[in-house]
Amino acid sequence: MKVIRWVLGRVILLLNGVFSPKPLNRTDSEQQKINDSMSQLQLYQFDACPFCVKVRRAAKRLNLPLKTRDAKQAQWEHELVNGGGRRKVPCLRIEKNNGEVEWMYESNDIIQYLEKRFA
Repeated sequence: MKVIRWVLGRVILLLNGVFSPKPLNRTDSEQQKINDSMSQLQLYQFDACPFCVKVRRAAKRLNLPLKTRDAKQAQWEHELVNGGGRRKVPCLRIEKNNGEVEWMYESNDIIQYLEKRFA
C-alpha cells in the first residue's frame, strides 16, 4: 500500500508541475499588502498529499506566497498536534491580529477562506 501511495503521490506532483495554474496579476502595491498579510498564515502539509496539492494550487492561482510546513518533520508535526489537536493535513494556521490562533483543517474550507480574504 505504501508503494502505491508513493507512486500516486509522485504522479500527482508531476501533473501539478506540468499543469501549474497561472497566478493572479495584481499591482505591486496590492501584491505587497498581500505579502505582508501572508506572514500570519502557515500551511501544514505533505508534499504529495492530493488535498495539500489542491490548496497549494489555489494559493498559486491567487498569487499568495503561502509558507508551508512539512508535517513529516518532527518539529512541524509536534507544532501541528499541540496547536491544532490533530495530525491531519492540510491544516492552515491563521494568526489573528489580537494574537489568537485558528487552525483550519479541510482543504475546501482553506481554499474558501483564501479566496474570500485575498481574491
